[in-house]
Amino acid sequence: MNQLKNNEIYNNLIESIKIVETLRGQNGCKWDKEQTHKSLRTNILEEAYETVDAIDSNNTLNLKEELGDVLLQVLLHSQIAKDENEFCIEDVAKMLNEKLIRRHPHVFGNVEVKNSDEIIKNWEKIKKEEKKNERKSIMDGISKSQSALLSALKISKKAVSTGFEWQNEKGIYDCIDSELNEFKKAKTFDEKEDELGDILFAIVNLARYNKINPELALLRANKKFVKRFKKMEELTQKPLETLSFMEYESLWQKAKLLTSN
Repeated sequence: MNQLKNNEIYNNLIESIKIVETLRGQNGCKWDKEQTHKSLRTNILEEAYETVDAIDSNNTLNLKEELGDVLLQVLLHSQIAKDENEFCIEDVAKMLNEKLIRRHPHVFGNVEVKNSDEIIKNWEKIKKEEKKNERKSIMDGISKSQSALLSALKISKKAVSTGFEWQNEKGIYDCIDSELNEFKKAKTFDEKEDELGDILFAIVNLARYNKINPELALLRANKKFVKRFKKMEELTQKPLETLSFMEYESLWQKAKLLTSN
């Protein structure tokens, strides 16, 4: 039974690879044939975020579809690389397999760990050893294409891995208060932009300290705000731009109460 299941998985993956190869082939799809690694950059980002949306909505069917779209991006990039005689999907899978085995010595080797924190420390230690000839600073290797929030989180984690950490959470609150005061004192636009960046970076550290991904937290806040704003539109017959501050506040509180779940 397991062998039949394994064959089905293998056959479906092979079929997906062949379909993408056909789409990029001589008699394939004009759009697919025109694509490059660079032209598909936004696609892979969009598919990743749509996958996050599916996870957040607890929609299993949608998640299955979005994961397929992410896989399509992997297959497309691999096929483009194969067409350019760079590498192929087999090379991608082989490199991934080797990395997973190498970075999980507590599973595939004799290393003993007590908890997830030790697993992460071992992962980073192994990763650092792998990249020792490529990265001179601990800050090297941070993606230049990811969002500023995720970059800040990565920078913060790298700094903390060296022991550069607040003694307690209160220290982070004090830092945020200090940065807020500096922002209030700022005069020019450049000074305000600089200080606001410091506030955001301090808040990212607060998120990291509490094991919260700030990008996901902000996405959640965005969705919540949109939901409540739409409810405000439903609750009033008047154009929102004609409301007074007090009317806005009353309407917001009603919308907040009605969208609490």
